Amino acid sequence: MLRNIYAVLAIGAALACDQSSSKPIKVTGSNDLQPDAQQAVVMQKVAEMVSSYNYKKVPLNDSISSVIYDRYIKSLDENHNYLQAQDVKDFEKVRYTLDDDLKSGNLNNVFYIFNVYQKRYNDRIKYSIAQVNANYDFNKNESFTYERDKLPWFASESDANKTWTQRVKYDLLNLKLANKDQAKNKETLKKRYESLLSQSNKLSNQDVFQLFMDAFTEAVDPHTNYFNPANAANFNIEMSRSLQGIGASLASENEYVTIKSIVPGGPADKSKQLNVDDRIVGVAQGKSGEFQNVIGWRIENAIALIRGTKGTVVRLEILPAGAGTGSKPKVVEMVREKIILKDQSAKKEIKTYNSNGKAFKVGIISIPAFYLDFEDYRSGNPNYKSTTHDVKLLLDTLKQEKVDGIVIDLRQNGGGSLNEAIELTGLFIKTGPVVQVKDARSQIEVDDDDDPEVAWTGPLVVNIDRFSASASEIFAGAIQDYGRGIIVGTQSYGKGTVQSAINLDKVISTSISEKLSNLTGKDKTVGTGSQNKYGQLNLTMAKFYRISGGSTQHKGVTPDISFPSIIPLDKYGEDTEPSALPYDVIPKSNYARTGDFSAALPQLKKQHDQRMAQSDSYKYLLEDIADFKKHESEKSVTLNEAQLKKERDADEEKSFTRNNLRRVAMGLPALKKGAAKPRNEDLDFLKLEAGQILVDYINLENKLATTVNSFK
Repeated sequence: MLRNIYAVLAIGAALACDQSSSKPIKVTGSNDLQPDAQQAVVMQKVAEMVSSYNYKKVPLNDSISSVIYDRYIKSLDENHNYLQAQDVKDFEKVRYTLDDDLKSGNLNNVFYIFNVYQKRYNDRIKYSIAQVNANYDFNKNESFTYERDKLPWFASESDANKTWTQRVKYDLLNLKLANKDQAKNKETLKKRYESLLSQSNKLSNQDVFQLFMDAFTEAVDPHTNYFNPANAANFNIEMSRSLQGIGASLASENEYVTIKSIVPGGPADKSKQLNVDDRIVGVAQGKSGEFQNVIGWRIENAIALIRGTKGTVVRLEILPAGAGTGSKPKVVEMVREKIILKDQSAKKEIKTYNSNGKAFKVGIISIPAFYLDFEDYRSGNPNYKSTTHDVKLLLDTLKQEKVDGIVIDLRQNGGGSLNEAIELTGLFIKTGPVVQVKDARSQIEVDDDDDPEVAWTGPLVVNIDRFSASASEIFAGAIQDYGRGIIVGTQSYGKGTVQSAINLDKVISTSISEKLSNLTGKDKTVGTGSQNKYGQLNLTMAKFYRISGGSTQHKGVTPDISFPSIIPLDKYGEDTEPSALPYDVIPKSNYARTGDFSAALPQLKKQHDQRMAQSDSYKYLLEDIADFKKHESEKSVTLNEAQLKKERDADEEKSFTRNNLRRVAMGLPALKKGAAKPRNEDLDFLKLEAGQILVDYINLENKLATTVNSFK
């Protein structure tokens, strides 16, 4: 289905490329960021594709222009910390012209707004640096309002100065409560502000372009997204849980690219010459390439140099941890490899429960995403990295360890590959439909699991929360519709739309490159090397529907047994998105349920409720939720040192006491103040409760007439 649409997209975009060659208007100002011609072309083509092929047909007109404008301003200064009222009044003149700018490829208005914003931002940080050494009275009874999104924009610079003086005072007060050496605190705060200013000055036109494209695509629907080349690379790393590079995680610290962890078995680990906190000061390609100094670089730009195709050589200039900046760097040469991100893959653990005088072993498999290594999959590698392959291996191991049941933990799992959701479901059912997909032409496709092999036939519970989305909802919904397992947790996110990941290099006509080659000066920005030049468009093409007929869109999956939600349901979820598609229903698929929990659920809910009523852990969880809501509603903080210290001490004491009570309730020893929490300690009460519900069901199944047929 999607292959045919992709072909239409490619043809349509190629024709559109030949019909327009508009250029962006230059933004004046020596320090201002400026758009380039390539971005103008990409914007134009993405706008055409989104307005023509998106599932939700939204014409580019003044109405959508106003929504895009509001989203763009919000993305820049949501909390009203930087812009002034006169700026926003000036910007209003473009509220109803952004649709025309998208069609023509004119980025002038977009960059003008950003450059004004960046000037205000830099001015605020410079002002803060100048205020660090001022004398502050921390005995005064005044407060700092840090939540300003509902407050008016600053009326003037002096109005902004008042708020930012309070902010500096608050930052210093925070440091003072932790360290009485105020001279040291001022030095620390000044460096923090200087770092913010440095990061601001490293922003590129790609950052501006990405911000605006986000505002545009999300005004149409929340899940249509444009990714610039760097973000496209990161997206695909997330999807595949693998990358090609040296096997080290990096961070920017004090202008240095610093090694923060090393992947076991990767090139960095094999070299035996790199350690955590070593600093990378130069990068060279191949055995003879020149070194590029990366001190002060943005971390993503440095990473782009260090990553590369497996089998190629990269050389790094390294300042070992603790070495002075004047030390001579050592050179480390490595051959890049494919790195599997195992710490971001599915994991298993076994929990033991004692019930009715018997010990039950429950295997818990936590799945962070529905990932798939597309490159290996397309190349025909039978050992490609995927969620289903990893979970199958974990299930085989758990069966060998003779577990009595399985919990699939999909909390915080935002989805991923549709194919993986189907194949993972296939590990628990013989054959049959898993999900229905309706495209923009109202044609319905039913995606089936055709493999009769079942990896696990025993009792099953699926744990979801508000951040379980997309592929997670397909899996949980199918398991619920088949009656194959019990769903516990909270209502899921409600993302029931299908996106096609479109490589714009393959869609945009090569005539664009020809047109760009005829331009002069800075407009010749066409990308280099093998990196994707134009980025990637994730375009909403269809909607998901459960095999029972209901869409997962907007409503998500409702659990059979509900847990309290730590995540505010009124702030997160598809039903909080103004541009989200609606819920609807189509005819159900032809499928046969494998079980029915209707007789068991009342008893399981009763046992769960009784356990919760007597559980100290549950009580502490509800108190945590109440405290979270209370703090979320607060908009300001006192700047009186004694009062703030009293409040902080009370909060810390309350948190410390509650954590120790929680530990004792879970059979763990209380900690002394200042003691570090033991590593790998599990205080996840809701995960344990999911396993307990599974044990309750196992105890019930032999007593109930309606049991899951495949369990027998």
